[in-house]
Amino acid sequence: MTERKFAVVTGGSAGIGAAICQALLAADYDVASLDRQKPTWSHARLKSVDVDLMDAAATEQAATELAKTAPVSHFVHNAGIILPNFVEKAQPDDLVALTRLHLAAPLVLLKAFLPGFKARRAGRVILISSRAALGVVTRTAYSATKAGIIGMGRTWALELAPHGITVNMIAPGPIGTTQMFQELVPVGSDVEGAIAKSIPVGRLGAPEDVANAVVFFAQPQSSFVTGQVLYVCGGASVGVSPV
Repeated sequence: MTERKFAVVTGGSAGIGAAICQALLAADYDVASLDRQKPTWSHARLKSVDVDLMDAAATEQAATELAKTAPVSHFVHNAGIILPNFVEKAQPDDLVALTRLHLAAPLVLLKAFLPGFKARRAGRVILISSRAALGVVTRTAYSATKAGIIGMGRTWALELAPHGITVNMIAPGPIGTTQMFQELVPVGSDVEGAIAKSIPVGRLGAPEDVANAVVFFAQPQSSFVTGQVLYVCGGASVGVSPV
């Protein structure tokens, strides 16, 4: 009997995270979402886990319990926040907070799932970075920690490849329908229109664009791809993006 695929997704309640969960469910995965908020939608194969990923002890407890529930085969770290500030107002505490969420949380989670990955000599780790890792105004802490995700992920890819585990990163550009984007850029505003025009493909991204990339890295056929960064940004990584 083939073992079922079980994916853990952080920040799966809404936006990009919800699209990732839904895409994996559609591909016949069992999915657990780790988030401070419960999803506004439901699915028979979706498990919602209420946890503050900035709390390392709570994150470790949730991860340990999940690992006992079923063999985790895929881990997607999507949860993130921005804390925008020009450098004059940026604070060291911003870096501390985003390091906890963007870097420490996936480390804690991976360590809980790693024994199972290694025992089965298989596993997929997919980390959501950002096009902002290349630099964007007002993103001191966000860009720093999203760039850190890439460095950390490449290191994991080298260490875990001998165990049949791949680690890849996805760096989205502006995703227009997410709450995080809309809190900074009002829907229908001139700024939103200008951002869309600045992107080579001429539009903002959708959560499904990112979810499609996750499914690519997640599938068995992608076992020869590891340590890579896929920019899902409409070409903004080779041009200038204002967000």
